[in-house]
Amino acid sequence: MAAAACGLIAMTRRLDMHRTSTPAVLYICAERSQGSPGLAKERAEQEGRDFASKRDFHIVAEITDPYGDPNPQNRAGWVRVRELAERDEVDAVIMRWPNCLSAHHELRYSEMEHLAEYGVQVRFSWAPLATMADSGASR
Repeated sequence: MAAAACGLIAMTRRLDMHRTSTPAVLYICAERSQGSPGLAKERAEQEGRDFASKRDFHIVAEITDPYGDPNPQNRAGWVRVRELAERDEVDAVIMRWPNCLSAHHELRYSEMEHLAEYGVQVRFSWAPLATMADSGASR
């Protein structure tokens, strides 16, 4: 009985935390290095989780796409990110840097504007960009 009560208390605390923190999706689209094929992905995941925990975001989904296609709408993972935004399930998308979205700025900004129409902000976890955003700088 005591274990069940502890479990209920822990679940209640998690729910309370989620009510006061910002729901976010962690989006990973990292180029694979031949020398260390999983390193970029691992680094982006850890950096994104650290970014989220320091800024009161809670990650509701981690979505990964293979790097390469410059058009985000051609990637299954990015389509899922858009769907989460359109269904009002997230308030933010965390990714390492702008090229995760697209190396072509015109594709990148149109996607960011689409998310903004649903009240979803894009945040970059790479330290120099994260610091600029935290200090009030914009894209």
